Amino acid sequence: MTGVTQRRTWLPPLIAALIAAVLQTAALGYMVESRASILRNGREVLLKTVPVDPRDLLRGDYVILSYDISWLPPALFKDGLPTAPEEATVFVRLAKQSDGFWGAAQASFKPLAPTDDSVILQSQPFTYYPSSSENPSPINVVYGIERFYVPEGEGRVLEQARNAEALSVNVRINDAGRAQIRQIAVEGTPVYEETLY
Repeated sequence: MTGVTQRRTWLPPLIAALIAAVLQTAALGYMVESRASILRNGREVLLKTVPVDPRDLLRGDYVILSYDISWLPPALFKDGLPTAPEEATVFVRLAKQSDGFWGAAQASFKPLAPTDDSVILQSQPFTYYPSSSENPSPINVVYGIERFYVPEGEGRVLEQARNAEALSVNVRINDAGRAQIRQIAVEGTPVYEETLY
């Protein structure tokens, strides 16, 4: 037997557990703070919801939301559309309309410059496939505000209001174009509201 001794470099289990707990807590804190920051500092816009296919019923404890800005006509894209499939993000300029809602005034696959009277909303990344048609279809984009979690059993009323086009959503959008739902209203009356941390 040689005199070489192997040293263990393992952390004691208690220290390893503490490090894991601190890392998990930090990750959760970051997620909560990033959401709270948008709610606290973002610019508020009112979005109009549109009906969802009635076969797409309440799933679990959340309601599916679709907006009139979820389908963007190709004419909104002043810079044109990509000619080949690509991983893409869409930037949408929202402008306030006469009815109080905000609508899509311009869209682009490239970042748009902000203006005082508009807000830039950024879609989630997706794979864009160009249309082979001379008249391309509207482009469906997702913003990350298409689900709203509700207490169990309370989603049916919101679904009915959504499908009757009586549901509106107040959203806060930060400077980076990310959005969080701040308030849900039925016929203008708030029914759910996120607190501004």
